[in-house]
Amino acid sequence: MNKLLAETFGTFWLVLGGCGSAVLAAGFPDVGIGLLGVSLAFGLTVVTMAYAIGHISGCHLNPAITVGLWVGGRFEAKDVLPYIIAQVIGGIIAGGILYIIATGQAGFDVAASGFASNGYGEHSPGQYSLVAALVCEIVMTMMFLLVIMGATDSRAPQGFAPLAIGLCLTLIHLISIPVTNTSVNPARSTGVAVYVGDWAVSQLWLFWVAPIIGAILGALAYKMIAGKEE
Repeated sequence: MNKLLAETFGTFWLVLGGCGSAVLAAGFPDVGIGLLGVSLAFGLTVVTMAYAIGHISGCHLNPAITVGLWVGGRFEAKDVLPYIIAQVIGGIIAGGILYIIATGQAGFDVAASGFASNGYGEHSPGQYSLVAALVCEIVMTMMFLLVIMGATDSRAPQGFAPLAIGLCLTLIHLISIPVTNTSVNPARSTGVAVYVGDWAVSQLWLFWVAPIIGAILGALAYKMIAGKEE
C-alpha cells in the first residue's frame, strides 16, 4: 500500500506540475514559459519525485515504464496492474485539481485550450500525422526506458539516476511537444484527456499503445547491449 500511495502521489505531481505549467504558464500573460519551460517542468517533477519516493516505490509514475521494467526483469509481474491503477488515479486527480484552478479564470474554455492533451492530425500542435505521432511516441519512450534502466543499473554512478532521468524527460519534451504535445506516459495523457472528452478521449488509444510498445523495445534493447549486472 505504501508503494501504491507513493505512485499515486508521484503521478499526481507529474501531471499537475507538467500539464499545469502547459495550461497555466506556457503563454502567460502574452509571453510565458514556452516550450522550454514546460519541458523543464516535466523533467523537474520526475527529479523531485525520484528523490522523494524513489526509495519507496521506485518512482515509475508511468504505466509504460512499469511494463518496461517488468519486461526488463526489474519488476515483479504481480505488481504491474496495481501500479498502473495507482498511476492513472493520481493522474486523473491531478487533472481535476488543474481543471478547478484553470476554470477559475474568466473565459477559460477547457476544450478550446486543449488542456495539455496529447493528439495527432489536427490536434497535434504542429499538425503531424498519426504515423508521425506513433513513431515519435514509440521512439521517445524506448529511449526513455533505456536511460532509466541504464541510470539505475548497479554499475552506474550511484545517486545521479534522478538527474539523468529528469533531464532525459526534458529532452524528450523539447523534441516532441510540437508533434504530440509529448505523452510517453499513458497516465499523464489520461489524466487530462478525460476532462476534455471528445477528440482527446478518441485519440487516447495511441498514447497508451505507443508508449507501452516503446518501453518494451527499450527494455529489450538495454538487455541486449548491457549484458549481465554484477
